[in-house]
Amino acid sequence: MTLFRARVMDTPDDPFADGALRSDEDAGLLVVDGVITERAHYATVRADHPDEDVVDLRGGVLLPGLVDTHVHFPQVRVIGALGMPLLEWLERCALPEECHLEDPAYARDVAAEFVFGLASAGTTTALVFGSHFASAVDLLFAESARVGLRVTSGLVVSDRGLPDPLLTTPERAYDEAIALAERWHDVGRSRYAVTPRFSFSAGEDLLDACAAVAKDVPDAWFTSHVNENPAEVAEVARLFAEAEHYVDTYARHGLLDERSVLAHNVHATDAELAVLAGHGASVSHCPTSNAALGSGLFPLRRHLDHGVRVALGSDVGAGTGFSLLKEGLQAYFMQSLLGDAGLPLTSTHLLHLATRAGALALGLGETVGDLGVGKEFDAVWVRPLDDDPLDVGLRHAKSPEDALAKVFALGGDSDVAGVWVAGDRIKG
Repeated sequence: MTLFRARVMDTPDDPFADGALRSDEDAGLLVVDGVITERAHYATVRADHPDEDVVDLRGGVLLPGLVDTHVHFPQVRVIGALGMPLLEWLERCALPEECHLEDPAYARDVAAEFVFGLASAGTTTALVFGSHFASAVDLLFAESARVGLRVTSGLVVSDRGLPDPLLTTPERAYDEAIALAERWHDVGRSRYAVTPRFSFSAGEDLLDACAAVAKDVPDAWFTSHVNENPAEVAEVARLFAEAEHYVDTYARHGLLDERSVLAHNVHATDAELAVLAGHGASVSHCPTSNAALGSGLFPLRRHLDHGVRVALGSDVGAGTGFSLLKEGLQAYFMQSLLGDAGLPLTSTHLLHLATRAGALALGLGETVGDLGVGKEFDAVWVRPLDDDPLDVGLRHAKSPEDALAKVFALGGDSDVAGVWVAGDRIKG
């Protein structure tokens, strides 16, 4: 049993549906066996538990653990390769690097770097695009379990359009996925996700194999890419002449439901948004990646108007780092650039997108995503150095919302002073 004392901010109520920021300047959170059992003013909780150990986190802000709904395990070493559109970037940067993970020693090192990157950024939960090599996915799960992160991931599968080492067959894809799921699905904090890379590189038979895995692994998740880049969208339309649109390439194989998260969807049609909403699927918005690759400006308003759930993804390594604070700020910029078509965002919206929205998209809304009673204590303590610009901003903020805006505008990995998952401190 531990009593945490901190300035706490979270968004248990959706700010896109008139919910407000919940902010306690001096909160006491009592955590028992990793679960928050009491939350009130610190003096009140302390009076009821005078003998409990206190973790004093005053200074800075305590936020819920950040939730990344789209991030690539094999790409941590190619972050920052700028100046190329998607398909060129894949050919020159991402895919050659991903081939290296066939070597287990190489993959083990990358897994350690990747998990460290997530934890250092305050990400406690992630939907991870795994590797094309089952041995590498195994190593990713092992490392994330060792550190204690909540990770949903799986074998990435393709059977065309990529370098030969990254290709598979429907039969092999099914067998390797089932074997990985038997080892890791619902074991500790790990879950399995069926993961065709994208329809660009996955034919009909392979997508059928993915559907078979989803059917045979109870409550498996599904993730892939959709509508990221105009050239990609045009090629998928050519490859799937009978499909109504890009989203339909997945829907017609039975791969869309409430456990599906598709990344990007920058160039979605209204028909596609209606299909996603009808299936209860979510979209991972990856703003730094969309900007770095010139993919386009994400139509957030249209997604929400259609009832499609949206959360944030870093999309490492096309994205420019693991920080969801950076992603939130870039999301704000994107909506501003869209003018009347954009959706004006406040700091409360950004926190929701980086925390509770991600937890809901990943089916973990009853477990994590805010710091309310009954939730597991997944938290990140943002505590800048004294007199750092963020420290100055926090000390002179005019309101909780203004203080939170400073966190997104000025905060980064170096300001993450502590990270907890289910009450276990994994950083700081």
